[in-house]
Amino acid sequence: RTKAKNNHPIFSHLFIHLSIIHPPPTTTMPSTNFSKVREVPKGMLDDGFEYTLGPPSSGFSIFLASRTKKVHFIRHAEGFHNVATHDTGDNHCLLRGDALAKDHSLYDSRLTPVGIEQAEKLKNILGNRPSGGRSFTAFDLVVVSPLTRTCETARHIFGRGRTPGTPAFLDPGSAPNNSTEFQAGIKVPAPRILVREECRERWGHYVCDGRRSIADIAHEFSDFDFSEVRHNEDVFYGDERETDEHCCERAVKFLEWLNQRPEKCIAVVTHSSFLRHLFGQFGDSLKQEDKDNLQRMAGNCELRSIVLCSHGVKEDTELTPLDPPQAAPSTIRVSSTHNLAAMG
Repeated sequence: RTKAKNNHPIFSHLFIHLSIIHPPPTTTMPSTNFSKVREVPKGMLDDGFEYTLGPPSSGFSIFLASRTKKVHFIRHAEGFHNVATHDTGDNHCLLRGDALAKDHSLYDSRLTPVGIEQAEKLKNILGNRPSGGRSFTAFDLVVVSPLTRTCETARHIFGRGRTPGTPAFLDPGSAPNNSTEFQAGIKVPAPRILVREECRERWGHYVCDGRRSIADIAHEFSDFDFSEVRHNEDVFYGDERETDEHCCERAVKFLEWLNQRPEKCIAVVTHSSFLRHLFGQFGDSLKQEDKDNLQRMAGNCELRSIVLCSHGVKEDTELTPLDPPQAAPSTIRVSSTHNLAAMG
């Protein structure tokens, strides 16, 4: 879809360090920086240090290990809307026209057979990638956007989720079939797959970015935890596109939520425009190559791993729930009357 405008810098007390990029995309994608409209001061407000810690010329940052966690962002695999825009060369096929958005064939678009294959390949990569003392990569938590294509991507990569409300020791999962843990009969807890509206795609305008009711989606993904989604119907989607400013703010609030989670290794299955609005706000202290890798458009089913480092000043921040932007107040004025009958 079209490239977002750079029109709003966001200040955060969270620091992102790019760890790995895997797998690389097949084509070069443009980078996006959302903090270039006006000069942003380098000094962090109220805490007395800068984005780059230590001697400015050192090229290093030092954080307490307890303030860090690994977050593995995954863009959803190929959806039918991706194929449609590629085949037509623009986004007009994603507009609802005169019909209801929900009646469009690409509303809340699903994965293509190629997309399912991409997700299965990433599952195999993670199943053979040593991490955390295991012969494969396992996650403490998987966070998923509520759109169908992200839920499908998570299902094919991570398998079934832990039964919502069930502790890990009562719902043991299995290690990958080819792993030494599997051969040794070691049980690995099934991952908790938690659905959060905050990491959904930039909403509005394009039919692929609306979602079905949670009642419908939860019926299909009954092992996912939808308990933290506040609205059954999609109260965020409409003909107007979510502003760059709001999407940037929502992305940083999502980081604040991640920062307050107890888990240390988290996977997030999300979308390309959301990731551009998130990563475009970070990276000024990185060398150009790393900055470009952080901010460029993610390919379908690309995994981009980062280390999220907290400066320790936002841990007590009260997190407000995500609600749709408030509509402008009515300008209609009626005269006061004490005679209700006269009003008809």
